[in-house]
Amino acid sequence: MTDSSTPPADDAPVPENPLPDGANVDEVVVLDFGGQYSQLIARRVRECGVFSELLPHHVGAEEVRRRKPKGVILSGGPASVYSPEAPPLDPELLNLGVPVLGICYGMQLLAKELGGRVESAEVGEYGRSQLTVHDHGTLLKDQPDEQPAWMSHRDTVYTPPEGATALASSTASPVAAFEAPDRGLYGIQYHPEVVHTPYGQQTLQTFLRDICHCDLDWSAANIAEEQIRLVREQVGDGKVICGLSGGVDSSVAALLVHKAVGDQLTCVYVDHGLMRKSETEQVEKMFGEHFQVPLVVVDAKKRFLERLKGVTEPEAKRKIIGTEFIRVFEEEALKLAVGEQPSAEGTETHVSGDVAVEGARFLVQGTLYSDVIESGGGTGAATIKSHHNVGGLPDDLTFELVEPLRALFKDEVRAVGAEIGLPERMVWRQPFPGPGLGIRIVGGEVTEEKLDILRECDSILQEEVRAAGLYRELWQSFCVLPDVRTVGVQGDERTYGYVVAIRAVTSDDAMTADWARLPYDLLDRVAGRMVGEVREVNRVVLDITSKPPGTIEWE
Repeated sequence: MTDSSTPPADDAPVPENPLPDGANVDEVVVLDFGGQYSQLIARRVRECGVFSELLPHHVGAEEVRRRKPKGVILSGGPASVYSPEAPPLDPELLNLGVPVLGICYGMQLLAKELGGRVESAEVGEYGRSQLTVHDHGTLLKDQPDEQPAWMSHRDTVYTPPEGATALASSTASPVAAFEAPDRGLYGIQYHPEVVHTPYGQQTLQTFLRDICHCDLDWSAANIAEEQIRLVREQVGDGKVICGLSGGVDSSVAALLVHKAVGDQLTCVYVDHGLMRKSETEQVEKMFGEHFQVPLVVVDAKKRFLERLKGVTEPEAKRKIIGTEFIRVFEEEALKLAVGEQPSAEGTETHVSGDVAVEGARFLVQGTLYSDVIESGGGTGAATIKSHHNVGGLPDDLTFELVEPLRALFKDEVRAVGAEIGLPERMVWRQPFPGPGLGIRIVGGEVTEEKLDILRECDSILQEEVRAAGLYRELWQSFCVLPDVRTVGVQGDERTYGYVVAIRAVTSDDAMTADWARLPYDLLDRVAGRMVGEVREVNRVVLDITSKPPGTIEWE
């Protein structure tokens, strides 16, 4: 048994290769056996300079062979190799003629398949452990004899497969690493992909460079021109629509496509009135003026507030905001596609640049590789469903998707954004929920007054966090406005004002998060400004709940 995630189901969809046909890059396939760090393995391989793709464990050797990989990595997983439900190893994977590296459960699968001895240990090995290297071989060359490593397993390899050399041991693992170079087989019990294994990245790099003979030249930044070329080939002289949210994903996707096809692209930005202070103006200035991207800004604030009137239940708010956004975008996109003047009912529009997309059949989406992994999504012509980034359009609204970011993780998208000239402020923009400030007004109705209060307080927090040089260290920082009023004293008078909660967290992937230890003097400045500058507020509190047990957002 290893780490505690869940293996992909045997009927889980197989994502299409996010790389376009004919892409001239070395690739390593990571097979996911349910390890909680599987996606991180793929990211670490990319950090070494090699493109990696994460596939479900059940895809089979033929599907892997189609990728023409230079190597295969078997991830960890939660099962015991002797469990009847344990994900099996396809033996044909060992006959592809490329090196195979098993990590944790993947190593145990290799050992068992090849005749080694794997048994359940009396004591599991979890967390930091001490690795002792007895024979460096190729995999562990140039590494110290003693080093820390992160373990997460109960089953243990006691004897390596015949013909394999045991390289290392640990406190509870007689064989913590082995290799059989003549067969191209390698195994490590520890997790090289986590920061708690300081020589883990070196191990991966050795496997990629010296064993798989990969060229370590992959980077997100150097594929920008290639993506521009591919978009140009896909679109030709066609017209393109992009749903622009102002977030980093849609912004980078829009800018790449604009560099490819120029004014054939029109972006549609729906202002639902739930954005942060000055955000709509920033988007319009950045895209409509600075980059000169044809842009339709739809002012739908009144429409959204009307739909949200009297609604207090959080999930109902989410559904109303999501559905209404879809309806507005749908109406605008359809009018653009048929050449009608944009302006959905209950909205006003402002147009920057020449909007000429009659007959548009392409839709840009900021789909990332993490979306591809989770959905098993395909490419090409597609009817847009609710899992797509625009938010879920009707079944009968069909565009051919343009997804220039679908091979990239979030951090790689930021690198591309910086490469193509997106300002740092937008490249490193913290995540912001689709329903916006509507879900940060907690326990009460969303009103214009509350939105204004929350916008002002959030603006103060962001300004002070940036001034303190902490913005990029935080995963998210924001304010919450509960439907609570408290007694206060301001100017020798009794007040009955709103409470504002500050929420700031650190995280790598938002799956878990720790509350950020903001400096006291920063908190003092923020609270002082909020109660001094926003007269409806008389109390500021700090949320110090981690995830789990809490969530990052309150609703």
